[in-house]
Amino acid sequence: MNTAVLLAGCGDVGLRAGLELAAAGRRVYGLRRSADALPAPLVTLRADLTDPASLCELPDDIADVVFLPAPGQRDEAAYRGLFISGLAHLLDALHARTALRRLIFVSSSAVYGEHAGAWIDEDTPCAPLAFNGRLLLEAEQRLAGMNRAGANRAGANRAIVARCSGIYGPGRQRLLNQVVDGSARRPAGAPEFSNRIHVDDAAGALVHLLGVEQPQDCYLVSDDHPAPLAEVQEWMAGQLALPPPPYEPAPGPRAVGNKRLSNRRLRATGYALRFPDYRAGYAPLLRGVRGQG
Repeated sequence: MNTAVLLAGCGDVGLRAGLELAAAGRRVYGLRRSADALPAPLVTLRADLTDPASLCELPDDIADVVFLPAPGQRDEAAYRGLFISGLAHLLDALHARTALRRLIFVSSSAVYGEHAGAWIDEDTPCAPLAFNGRLLLEAEQRLAGMNRAGANRAGANRAIVARCSGIYGPGRQRLLNQVVDGSARRPAGAPEFSNRIHVDDAAGALVHLLGVEQPQDCYLVSDDHPAPLAEVQEWMAGQLALPPPPYEPAPGPRAVGNKRLSNRRLRATGYALRFPDYRAGYAPLLRGVRGQG
C-alpha cells in the first residue's frame, strides 16, 4: 500500500513538515533542484518541476503530496513555470506511476486582494492585486476543477488548498530586523492589518491537514490575532526599549491588501496553534536579539 509523502519543494517549511512526518513514521521524499541533501531520515529527490524529463523516475509508493516550491526569482515567468506548468508536470508524472490519495497545494493570502480591513475567510471572493496572487489563484482553480472531475470516481485524489499568511520565525524576521535597525515605518492613515503564521505552525498545519479525514477544499493558515502593523511594530520596539518607529509621511499602496484573516475553519479541524499570536511567536526571536546586545 502506498504510504509515502512527497514534499515538492523542500525548503524551510518543507523540511520542518518532513521531519514531523518522519517522526510519525511516514516515509518522506523531499524534491529539490539543488544538490544539497536533506537530513536523514528524509530521502532527497533531485528534480526540477519545470523539466518534465527530470520527473520520470519518481518513486511509485507516494500516497500524498505537499506542493510548496519556492520560485528562484520573483517574476511572473518564474511563478507560472512552477505553479502552473510545474504542478501539471508533477501530476502527470505521478499519475503515470502511482495512485495519489491527497495533494496539498500551498497558496497564499495574496489571492484575496483589498478588503479595507474587513474579516475574510475561505469563501470570500478573491481579487488579487499582483501577478503572484493571480497565478496562485489560477492554479487553485485548476485543482478545484480536478476535484470536481474526480468527485464521483473511486480512488480519485483530493486536492486541498492551504492559503498561508505571512510566514515568520527563525531566519524569517524581516519586520523585527527593520524595527531594530531603524528602517521600520508605521503606516499612516487608517489601521493596516497584518496577518502572520509562525513557520512551525505553517509546517504543523500542513502535516495536520494530511490527516484530516473529510477535508474541505480550502483552509486559511494564519494565527488567531490579525493586528494593525503599527501595533506590532510598537510592541516590538517597547520590548527592546527602543523608540517606536516614525510614521510614514503619507499612506502608501499595499500589494497584499488590507484584511483580517479568519482561521476558524482550520481551528475546527482540531489543529492547535503553537504560537497563537505575534507576541507568542516573536518572544523567542526577541530574546535572541537581546542576547546579541
